[in-house]
Amino acid sequence: MMKKRDFLHASAAVVGMALLSRYLPWRSDDMATANNEFEIEKTEAEWRKTLTPEQFRVLRQHGTERARTSPLDKQYGKGTYVCAGCGLPLFTSQTKFDSGTGWPSFFTPIEGAIATSVDKSLFMTRVEVHCRRCGGHLGHVFEDGPKPTGKRYCMNGVAMNFISG
Repeated sequence: MMKKRDFLHASAAVVGMALLSRYLPWRSDDMATANNEFEIEKTEAEWRKTLTPEQFRVLRQHGTERARTSPLDKQYGKGTYVCAGCGLPLFTSQTKFDSGTGWPSFFTPIEGAIATSVDKSLFMTRVEVHCRRCGGHLGHVFEDGPKPTGKRYCMNGVAMNFISG
């Protein structure tokens, strides 16, 4: 029988791994997009030259920014959200909503802008969202969004730039 102390140690290890996972470049092989060839391909060194360290961690290493840290979460001006890696338009302000999660959320992307794949990391299965043109990791899509789609595209703000207009 497991002692209370052993249980607490094991629980702390699981919680610690979950918290640290966003800072480590671990990812499941299932997280890769089905098509690993993209219109824009760069070496790791080239991506590091054009992206900030946080953008590189999220877009190229499938990281997640901390909730409520992106100014894009509360950006509600008229405009377009584009990939920070390649500039491809991804979402319009007309599809943005406040999900209360602390990440910019949308109920639908611009047609043809994204690709998805299965993410089996962190002991769960989710649908990961990528930029269709450069393969950059943007976030995940969930089935708990508003009408008309019922989808919540929960995106990392650091993975996008906002262009007003």
